[in-house]
Amino acid sequence: MNQNIMVKNMVCPRCIESVQSVFEELNLVVTTIELGKVTLKETINSNQKQELKTRLKAKGFELLADKQTQIINEIKSIIIEEIHYKEALPLVNFSTILAEKLHYDYAYLSRLFSTVESRTIEKFIVAQKIEKVKELLTYNEMTLSKIAFQMNYSSAAYLSSQFKKVTGMSPSAFKNLQDGNRQFLDEV
Repeated sequence: MNQNIMVKNMVCPRCIESVQSVFEELNLVVTTIELGKVTLKETINSNQKQELKTRLKAKGFELLADKQTQIINEIKSIIIEEIHYKEALPLVNFSTILAEKLHYDYAYLSRLFSTVESRTIEKFIVAQKIEKVKELLTYNEMTLSKIAFQMNYSSAAYLSSQFKKVTGMSPSAFKNLQDGNRQFLDEV
């Protein structure tokens, strides 16, 4: 019988590889693994779960226990996946994507997220988009107009104003920084 295990802080392909290695070390058969979620072929016992919890924690991950925390983690994973790891941002609203993928009314997801995270889903999306913009600016391969288009902003000016609102500096000032001032995705 399959068992789904939710893992916090899985935010990139390398995280998936790291988590998968923990499951392999424990000889637990994984049928699928994606950001924030591992599906096992069989249910694990409490001793295995405790060992899994310990080993994941040593690598910076956590097992998620309650349903609300799992939902929040899934919301974050979906948003991160859509913004950072897809070729293009979706043309439909994130509210539609989240409601369809999680099978909950968006109003419920929004209230839950705001209550637990003390910020809205929209602010989380903006923070993730700005982090992606920082990445693109760091590469120095695209103009701000092209980045704005790729990130579904109505204009470079709007992107620039939102960037300054979130980071406290303009995109050009950010480009001139030596260290890049980027954050890990699970800390955004």
